[in-house]
This record gives sequence, C-alpha cells and structure tokens, in this order.
Amino acid sequence: MKIFGREPVVVLNALSAALGLLVSLGFTGLTAAQAGAIVGVVTAVFGAVAAAMTRPVAPQAFTTVVAAAAVFVATFGYEVSQSTIGAVNGVVLATLTLLTRPQVSPSRPGAPVAG
Repeated sequence: MKIFGREPVVVLNALSAALGLLVSLGFTGLTAAQAGAIVGVVTAVFGAVAAAMTRPVAPQAFTTVVAAAAVFVATFGYEVSQSTIGAVNGVVLATLTLLTRPQVSPSRPGAPVAG
C-alpha cells in the first residue's frame, strides 16, 4: 500500500513533523504546554500505527518512544516555547526516520520480512 507514492510510515512521520512545524510557527493559538501535549500524543499515536505497519516493529517503536519522549521532556521538563517543541519534534523524527529506515520493511501479507 502506498500513500502519495510513498510508504505509509514515511507519510505518518512527515505528518507528525508537519504538525510540529505548525506548532512552532504559532498557528495553533495554544499554550506551549497544550501544544506540546498534543504534538506528543499525535507523535505517539502515529508512531504506534506506523509500528503496526512495519516489520520488525522495534525500530519504529524506538523512533516513536524517543520522539514522543523528547517532545514531552521539552514541554514539561524545561517549559520551552512552541517553536522549540516543533523544532525538537521535527529534528528527532527526521533523524530517527533516516537512521531506522534501512532496518524495516512494509508489513504485507505474504511478503518476506526484513531481518
């Protein structure tokens, strides 16, 4: 299955990073804590869906946990601005997606599993 000619996991991570960009530009009208909570939850949910769509699950699950944790730590541990929350989300997602991509393959019935 492809979305806009791309693997669904890449699209989900890009959507999560785009949400981080919207937050960093201040289009949401939310407080930094509200924006961080929303970005963290969306990152976790999109990551869980992406993990369900890839094999092995571990690299995508790791990406999700680290990205969501980074957003939550930035939001609630340091009380940083919305722009910093968006930047942390975008950088972590982009970096981890690039690093873990060679280790996963789309999950398809009957397809060989990367390993």
